[in-house]
Amino acid sequence: MKVVILAGGIGSRLCEETLDKPKAMVNIGELPILLHIMRYYSDFGFNEFVVALGYKGDYIKHWMKNYSKLDQNIIVTTELDAEASETKNEKNWVIRLIDTGMNTQTGGRIKRLAPIIRNETFMLTFCDGLSDVNLRSLVNFHRSHGRLATVTAVRPQSRFGHLVLKGDCVLNFEEKPHLDWINGAFCVFEPGVLDYIQDDNTNLTKESLKKLADAGELMAFRHEGFWQCMDTMSEKMLLEKIWNTGKAPWNK
Repeated sequence: MKVVILAGGIGSRLCEETLDKPKAMVNIGELPILLHIMRYYSDFGFNEFVVALGYKGDYIKHWMKNYSKLDQNIIVTTELDAEASETKNEKNWVIRLIDTGMNTQTGGRIKRLAPIIRNETFMLTFCDGLSDVNLRSLVNFHRSHGRLATVTAVRPQSRFGHLVLKGDCVLNFEEKPHLDWINGAFCVFEPGVLDYIQDDNTNLTKESLKKLADAGELMAFRHEGFWQCMDTMSEKMLLEKIWNTGKAPWNK
């Protein structure tokens, strides 16, 4: 099963890091977050990656091609070629780095990958989130319900404490409670999802997933474990702190 990773955004809230490189190449420890994500999928046996490029995509191409020279088990291609996987063996990673436009929206990037996706179930995530979600259980859940799309639902921890008020009186104080369920990416999609994407201007979350939900074709795989995005410098520093403990939940 192919793993599509959306890595075309600018990452403006990480401007200290993304002035000269894309968000996917921001390091957690000594490795870019994109590689952390790939290694996690590979731990579950998913070794065929399609990376949708946009902002500073050439940086990712250059880095990955150099990285593949150090590891002969990695095949890197920049061609929109659905047959590249035929050259891989069980130990290889196949990484397709595909330009999907500088200003293309998230849904549009997926639509542009249709020649690679073909008529196959595929996995999808963003380049800025790490988790310890059980990917095999996720896939099994997706296959069990027969709908077009599954997203992983997570409950991030609030940055702030929570006050329970009655009038002006504080009845209770909860330190950093968990928020409501949100879309944590780590999705599994049927190719029919492409029919819910109109063009380059389609936003996956705001438009396509909403249409899928309205049609009764979107299911949520609840994950109560670790999940953390990297939208800000403070979140990057948090992930680095976790990584430096040597016990990062996503490092199997």
